[in-house]
Amino acid sequence: GPERWHENYPMAKGEKQSPIEINSKDVRHDSSLPVWHASYDPGAAKTILNNGRTCRVVFDDTFDRSVLRGGPLTGAYRLRQLHLHWGSSDDHGSEHVIDGVKYAAELHMVHWNPKHGNFAGALKQPDGVAVIGIFLKVGKTPKPEMKRILEEIDNIKTKGKEAPFQHFDPSILFPKSRDYWTYHGSFTTPPCEECITWILLREPIEVSSDQMAKLRSLSKNVENEPENPLVDNWRPPQPLKGRVVRASFK
Repeated sequence: GPERWHENYPMAKGEKQSPIEINSKDVRHDSSLPVWHASYDPGAAKTILNNGRTCRVVFDDTFDRSVLRGGPLTGAYRLRQLHLHWGSSDDHGSEHVIDGVKYAAELHMVHWNPKHGNFAGALKQPDGVAVIGIFLKVGKTPKPEMKRILEEIDNIKTKGKEAPFQHFDPSILFPKSRDYWTYHGSFTTPPCEECITWILLREPIEVSSDQMAKLRSLSKNVENEPENPLVDNWRPPQPLKGRVVRASFK
């Protein structure tokens, strides 16, 4: 489990690890933080897959086709993939924790900085990657936009399964508010490279309990192996170690 990752991946015990717990009283409001903007080309969506750790949607990132800019970033970052982290029940599953609150799931949109040549190069740079984090909370008015991803779940039930996933604009998953927290951190899966500018959106989006159950119907095992449900694929919060979280809002 996560507490032993550092044995093979020393960076997992680094100074800038993610996720973290955000405590409002320690957050610094930074009025100079600009609004962020995403312009995504729906034609860039390629496939959806189950890699045994998460459900991932992959996008074409061979040129500046779907990009994120503004906010704490300098320059345009290309969208490469989005994936989710979720729990075994509706009361936990998010990686970041806000004032003690855990959400049912957390969606990560992973972008990289093309000035570093390629994705592998970006992983080695402190400004290499930008991730938008969106919380999913269980509520009465689920966001219909999540349906598109969840409809494909039956086609990627087991590890290694992949299905075409075309004509999808992930910006439909954004909440109404653009308010965000930002800090410098890492990937939440090994080797936990510390190359990420996090843009965590304050407002969650709503999903239904049924939609969450659908995510939990994925399996970690390959086909024809004993069933091993894919749940609780979140990493617990890591020490802040002197980092300051900034907020674009008061």
